[in-house]
Amino acid sequence: MFNDVPQIDIGVFGGSGFYDLLDSAKEYKVHTPYGAPSSAVMVGEIGGKKVGFIPRHNKEHGIPPHLINYRANMYAMHLMGAKRVLGPSASGSLQAHVKPGDFVIVDQFVDRTCCRADTFYESQRVTHVSSADPYCPELRRIAIDNCKKLDIPVHETGTVVVVNGPRFSTRAESKWYADQGWEVINMTQYPEGYLARELEICYANIALITDYDAGVDSTDAVVNSDVARVFADNLDKLKNLLIAMIPEIPAERDCICSTALEFAEM
Repeated sequence: MFNDVPQIDIGVFGGSGFYDLLDSAKEYKVHTPYGAPSSAVMVGEIGGKKVGFIPRHNKEHGIPPHLINYRANMYAMHLMGAKRVLGPSASGSLQAHVKPGDFVIVDQFVDRTCCRADTFYESQRVTHVSSADPYCPELRRIAIDNCKKLDIPVHETGTVVVVNGPRFSTRAESKWYADQGWEVINMTQYPEGYLARELEICYANIALITDYDAGVDSTDAVVNSDVARVFADNLDKLKNLLIAMIPEIPAERDCICSTALEFAEM
């Protein structure tokens, strides 16, 4: 399948509010064996590095989380040569001490999704890729260090429970997740990050906390307008973090991600 597209250093997934991150951006359509990505890939520069950006839900926010073509999105980054991918996301809090406006650099996920296409290994030899430590330690450290430099309130670790969506949790579900000690709830972190690992791509999530889930630490349920308001209020902080991080990401890798397939085939 032919793609006349430039090579990139780093990929970014996020919302349409990130378009103005990129200098001199151009749009490229990418074809993958898994269908079309959520949108064309915007390619530009940040700090001298070539960056490709895909809005997960497309430009019009028209694709719900359970229908995102995660394989096509990640494979598009792979075809364009990305070895590092950042996946910032709006997320809910499951713990009172993780407050709206805080950032969480998650280090674990719990998958509660259903029926998503979540592997590239379906017709080749049986391949089991470890997800014991699913997020790139090098990218996570760069994110944490730059949050501190920018005075962004940051939690250096956290477990994100990924629900299928598009509905929000019931109060009973939210209490269940909170009682496990998990910190973050989100609808897009699986299989996005795991698919990166299958391609030996480094991946990190930056969870921007927009709300307390289903009444955690309050009597209120999640309201879309409140989520959108908090996200908009903190979008500049997230942009500034990415602008600070990306120039610091080294070309050479010395992490578990780069050798994920070494002992994966049976």
